[in-house]
Amino acid sequence: MIRNDADFQVPEAGLCGMRPTDSHEYSQLNELKIDIDFLRENQHFEDLGVIAMTEQMPIIGGFLPSVEAGAVSDVATTLAAFGMFGTSWHLDGPIHVRWGITTARETCQIAGFCGAAMNRNTDTLLGNQYYTLAGPCTEMTLLETAVQATTDCASGRAIVSGVASAKGVALDKTTGMEARVMGETCMATCKLNLPKANQVINNILAKYEPNYKEAAQAGSRFAGKMFAEGCYDPVKVLPTDAYLSTYATAMKTLEGCGLPLKGIY
Repeated sequence: MIRNDADFQVPEAGLCGMRPTDSHEYSQLNELKIDIDFLRENQHFEDLGVIAMTEQMPIIGGFLPSVEAGAVSDVATTLAAFGMFGTSWHLDGPIHVRWGITTARETCQIAGFCGAAMNRNTDTLLGNQYYTLAGPCTEMTLLETAVQATTDCASGRAIVSGVASAKGVALDKTTGMEARVMGETCMATCKLNLPKANQVINNILAKYEPNYKEAAQAGSRFAGKMFAEGCYDPVKVLPTDAYLSTYATAMKTLEGCGLPLKGIY
């Protein structure tokens, strides 16, 4: 909890606290709403003169019944973050009301439209956050990650923030391997033009969309493994052979979908 300005003081040794280069996150409300708590936080960061990062996740399927409505709301929210609240940068994350993820077709469409519109007409710094349906050490979570990373990079976003596997709600089910695929996908996407990137996205989506219902069930084959129970060696903090094998399979699948990964992984 923020108590006073001293909370942000960093000792010279740099062993604790927040650095001047760190972002301070605070969240806008859904959808296009505001309350006194947000205004208080906004003014607090303004007074401190820190790097402020607003975050908001428009929910498709709720008050926003369509991709078009979601895109309009997302752009408006992003514009408000900079124009009304003076944020340093904005973290997006359109989320699907049924699946609770950002990697669905509809949520990526919203993020892509918003990112492209803002990138074409402003010089603002934009990011997007990642929530996959499948858990770690599954090919599905890596393919989900790749779809959103391709979308974000192709639509002009500068920051990718992830990955929260298993919808970000399962204990110890986030690892560095998902983030690795996110970064490598962005590197590969830089080689693609927009029509080709869109084709790649559709190719990858076709690989995992049919699995949504099964993946949403507890204990399914897409649930994945906990960090120290199959994903990583907890002492060496290195991925297990099983996860490296899953990773290699996923990257081959992505190459087959048209993602130019040669020389990247």
